[in-house]
Amino acid sequence: MTATVLGIAEGRALGGSLRVVVTRPRALTAARAAVEEVVAAIDVAASRFREDSELSRLNASPDRVVKVGPLLARAIEAALRGAELTEGAVDPTIGFAVRIAGYDRDFDSVPARGGPLRLVASRVPGWSAVRFSAATRTVVIPRGVELDLGATAKALASDMAAAAAARVIDGGGVLVSLGGDIAVAGEAPVGGWTIQASEDSGAELADAEETVSIASGGLATSGTTVRRWMRGEVTLHHIIDPATGLPVDSVWRTATVAAGSCVDANIASTAAIVMGERAPRWLRERGMAARLVDRDGVVHRLAGWPKAAESKLIPTIL
Repeated sequence: MTATVLGIAEGRALGGSLRVVVTRPRALTAARAAVEEVVAAIDVAASRFREDSELSRLNASPDRVVKVGPLLARAIEAALRGAELTEGAVDPTIGFAVRIAGYDRDFDSVPARGGPLRLVASRVPGWSAVRFSAATRTVVIPRGVELDLGATAKALASDMAAAAAARVIDGGGVLVSLGGDIAVAGEAPVGGWTIQASEDSGAELADAEETVSIASGGLATSGTTVRRWMRGEVTLHHIIDPATGLPVDSVWRTATVAAGSCVDANIASTAAIVMGERAPRWLRERGMAARLVDRDGVVHRLAGWPKAAESKLIPTIL
């Protein structure tokens, strides 16, 4: 069987790594352009690190009815859906909590070390405090609430970018990875898209690492070991427990989930870190194939996630 020749482009986007892979190498330039157009639009709409983003303007307008653009509306809808599906484990109202923990700019610019912080446990306002109408694209956020759409918006960008690239290459298949949030579209290579299961999405591909393959949907990894920083003698990270408003102290250091879309995979992987010991049951009940790595580095495979040898996954819709 002849292996598929792939076209691969790599770069940086949304504060992390970007990889675009196509099964028709001559279409790579067009595919990458389509991906970058989607990513740029998401950045302008939903970045909390840009003062000129639509999200920043929304966060600066509490207690007012604000009509938002179609893309920001879609990102807010995805975030609120994730909060509802996870009963608040994934909550977009963590913006203030993650900012005061030190993640107040694009991650590449966050200092690895800094002076001590005094963080006090306090439940975040909660996603149900946000009034959102998909029909009218209007939003009201209460005073004191800051939306952070970072996780689900990046996954949404992967889904949308993969779909856009598949359209412009007119057949064949495409894989888009944004910081490890992976979406595929179009016709997959023979045997599916082979993906390395790594804690760090920027890690070099290695034969010794565990791999899986998917032919549709998406794959996402969330964890506490990569996006982290020191303040005083305390190690902090970007996954906030909405119940405390502090970086979650989880039994899992990494969660990787396959789903029918990258957004659903991201919702489930982030929820697994926050849910901790409750995560395996929650994932199994929903048939979500997952790979959880505990604090000691022990790997737990759930709901059809294959053994260490490469095997094909069938993503589930959350």
